[in-house]
Parts: sequence; structure tokens; C-alpha cells
Amino acid sequence: MPPQPAIVFDDNLGRLGPLTDLRAAFDIRTGARTTLDRLRHELQLDVRALAVPAHLVDLTAERHGGPGAAGATPVLACGDGKGGLPWFAPGLLLVNGRCVAPLREIERLELGQCLVESASGQLIAARPLTREEGEHILRTFSCAAGSFQTTFERPVLLHRPWHVRTFLDDALSTDLVSMASHADEPELRGVMAFGDAPLAIHSTAKVCPGVVFDCENGPVVLDAKCVIRPGAIVVGPAYVGQGSTVMERTLVKAHSSIGPQCKVAGEVGGVVFQGFANKAHDGHLGDAFVGEWSNLGAGTTNSNLLNTYGEVLMRAGHDQPLERTGRQFMGCVIGDHVKTAICTRIMTGVTIGTGAMIAQSGAVTGAVAPFTWATDDTPCGSGKCFRKDKFLEIARAVMGRRKQTLSEAQAQRLCTLAGW
Repeated sequence: MPPQPAIVFDDNLGRLGPLTDLRAAFDIRTGARTTLDRLRHELQLDVRALAVPAHLVDLTAERHGGPGAAGATPVLACGDGKGGLPWFAPGLLLVNGRCVAPLREIERLELGQCLVESASGQLIAARPLTREEGEHILRTFSCAAGSFQTTFERPVLLHRPWHVRTFLDDALSTDLVSMASHADEPELRGVMAFGDAPLAIHSTAKVCPGVVFDCENGPVVLDAKCVIRPGAIVVGPAYVGQGSTVMERTLVKAHSSIGPQCKVAGEVGGVVFQGFANKAHDGHLGDAFVGEWSNLGAGTTNSNLLNTYGEVLMRAGHDQPLERTGRQFMGCVIGDHVKTAICTRIMTGVTIGTGAMIAQSGAVTGAVAPFTWATDDTPCGSGKCFRKDKFLEIARAVMGRRKQTLSEAQAQRLCTLAGW
């Protein structure tokens, strides 16, 4: 099938908490790939433009090539009543960036048809008949008058932060199957690998002697320039991203996705690292999401199962209501630029907002407000906030260690979120 021209949009209708403070919904890592990369790869989309809320236009443009740069994907603001479509052409697809699953029903849409998630009534994708219909969709995120509407019964849209874990197993499986199918058979020395699922190792990855790969229940994919140190155990299905390091004696359990430029140690399972984050010491992390530029101190450990074995309840943010997650195993959602001190204890079903610094000896519970400065003198909930100058200084230092720079757009967005 030839590439299909498309615009992928973020309708900002999900309550996704810290996951979308600094990125569009389609840039969340929901498996080995981000949702955008999965949609683009699996549906063969020729993405002509990205449409996002106005406050994310500059950040999204930076992530996708830089404003005005050659080869960059154009980014436009949607939902603001302006929403022009200079890239409109007959057959153009509009795809919701909260759709984690690459549905074949999207490919099969005909002109004038739209696809809606049954439970929420929200738009999954559409193939508008005219430019005016397309502009209507990007303004209202609903089917245009006269469109033929079909519904999809299975939930596929991200609505809450914990849905990243809900969809992870299927999304990771989809990604790993396609990634592993293009890999060469690795040559390994002093390494134990067992199981019938593929073990795909990039030619530039480094695997040290004494590593164990368990491929009995799913593939293991190691991306370019990643390093697996001696004594590590990686259980599939699992993904280790470009330039990431799995430290000595680490246990990476099944259904884990480690994004680019991370350091991971201890025990992790059912965890997504968005990228550029550190958990470089012992401690357990289960059924969790870790944002970019976060650092978890030695011994930081979370709970992912209640003592009652009951359903985990969570808040999408500190000012959001308590909700059912539908999950028995659910750990925590950790936003970008979060720091935890040594031996931090994170209880079941915790959401930690962007930029929080946790250095209290008491357990972390509930939902932590963004940019909280938590110590024993000023614990979570006290209202103590990170100082602007100190926060930005630390952010620049942390990013500099990965040869990245805090851009003006990033700094401005952080200041807006913090109310500085």
C-alpha cells in the first residue's frame, strides 16, 4: 500500500496529567515506539503536518525538526477556531494522536467517513470529503455534518495517565514484532539466550559477558549504541532504546520499554521510560511511567499492588478526582524533571507532577503537585514550590550531561506550568 497523506492531531480531550505538560499526546512513548511513530510505521502514514494545542506548538516543532528547518514536519495549532489546512488533498486522513493502536479500520476509511470510539464517543480518525470538513474536525474534533460515522467497540484512546500501562502490552508487542523482523541474527559471546521469540540486537549495541536474555514469552530488541552490562537479565517482551545503559545485575522484567539515553538498574517491570532519565541504582519500579530528565535516587522503590489485592485508584493530577484504573497492578506515573532522594518510597497509584523534588523520609502517596519541593520540614502537600532560578539551573545541568540544551520554548513552558 502506498503511503497515505495524513495529519495527526492532539485534541487535548484526555486528562493525561504530567504526560502532556511538555509534549503532545502522540509523542508519549506507549510501547517501544511513541504513538506517532507506531501510527506512521504500521499504517504507512505520510504525515504532512501535526496539529496540537496552541501551548504545545513550539515544543512540538522542536521535537520534529525545528521550526522552519529543512525536512521538519509542519506544526499547526488546532482547536482554536483557525485550523486552516494548506496540506489538504483528496484522501487526506486525520488521525487522533491519542489512538495507541494502529487500527486497520483507519486505513479502510473512505471519503466522508469517520471512526469513533464507542465508549467515549470521541473521534479516532476521519477522511474528510472537503477542506471545509477537515477544518471543522480540527476545530471541533467531531465528525462533520453529513459524514458517515462508524464506531469501534474496543477502547483505543488514551484518556488517563494510567492508560499507558493499560495499552502497553499490546502496543509493545506490535512494535517489537516489526522491529525484530528486520534484525540480523546476533553473534554473542559469554551470553545466555533462551526461548523461541526473536532476540534482535543492533550491530552497534554492546552486550557484555554474563548477560541473560529470556525470550520464552516475547522478543527482546536492543537499539543502536545501547549497552547491557555484565550480570543483567532482560526478560521479553522488552525494548532497550538507543544509547541507553542497563547496569550490572539489573533485572529488566517483561513488558518494559526503556527509551533513548536512559540508565536503568535494580528491578524494573512493566515500566515505560520516556527517555533521557536515570534509575541508575538498586530499587524496584513496577507498572510505571517515568518522564524525561527525571532522576530516581538510590533505593527509590514503588509499590504496584495493594495489600488488599484490590483495584488501584489514582488521580490524573493533584487537583483531579480519585478514579478507578481498572487495574490490579498499577504503580506510579512520574512526570518530567522529577527528582527523588535515596530510599524514596512511592506507594501504589501515585502521580508525581512535572518538576517535583521529593526528599522526604515519609512515603509518597496520592498525587503530588507539579514543582513541589518536598522535605521532612515541608512534605508533599505543604505547598512549598521549587525556586525558579534553582530549578532552571538544575534542568540546564541535567540536560547538559546528555549534550542537550534547555531551549527558550522549554523554559517558557516550564515557567508557565509552575506559575513563575
